[in-house]
Amino acid sequence: MSKTINVTIRLDREVKENAEKLFNEFGMNLSTAFNIFARQALRQGKIPFEIYDPFYSEKNQARLNRSIARAETGDVTVHELVED
Repeated sequence: MSKTINVTIRLDREVKENAEKLFNEFGMNLSTAFNIFARQALRQGKIPFEIYDPFYSEKNQARLNRSIARAETGDVTVHELVED
């Protein structure tokens, strides 16, 4: 039998509460979920899921490229910000 140790991690309260709710729906607690994550990461030798910034998604990049193309042709609306 393996020896276990306690590990302390810091999470935002809302993240912790939402994670606990989700993992409880799967029939596990937060500790079990993190154990699964750690074991899977060790098996794969990497984080076991894709980490990405939605800003760089294909959909968002296509929208930005369309906006740039419109701006280059002058097809834009100028909004002035007024400071109080």
